[in-house]
Amino acid sequence: MGTFHQDRGALHGITVVVDAGRTVYIGRCDEETQEGIHLVDVDEHEDGAGGQSKEDFIRRAARFGAWVRHPRLMVPRDGIASVTRLGDVVPSDGGCSRPVK
Repeated sequence: MGTFHQDRGALHGITVVVDAGRTVYIGRCDEETQEGIHLVDVDEHEDGAGGQSKEDFIRRAARFGAWVRHPRLMVPRDGIASVTRLGDVVPSDGGCSRPVK
């Protein structure tokens, strides 16, 4: 469960995966606004960088956690393809995360 504030939205305090095309961001959701989603303690990965796909990067983060590259970051709404809770991602090795329902 995340930290709940009436004015911040349902995802406030939840670690989420924001798919923005070739780039994926993983961070704790602070707030969703008209301009985009505001994240804290954010990691990012461009598909194929370091020989790793976005999917591999997400599965690894689901298993081990994300590295903080940015203390705060805003992903513009018009670039967002999807937002998913990291806890809903199943690592490829069947690790600790719970299955998607």
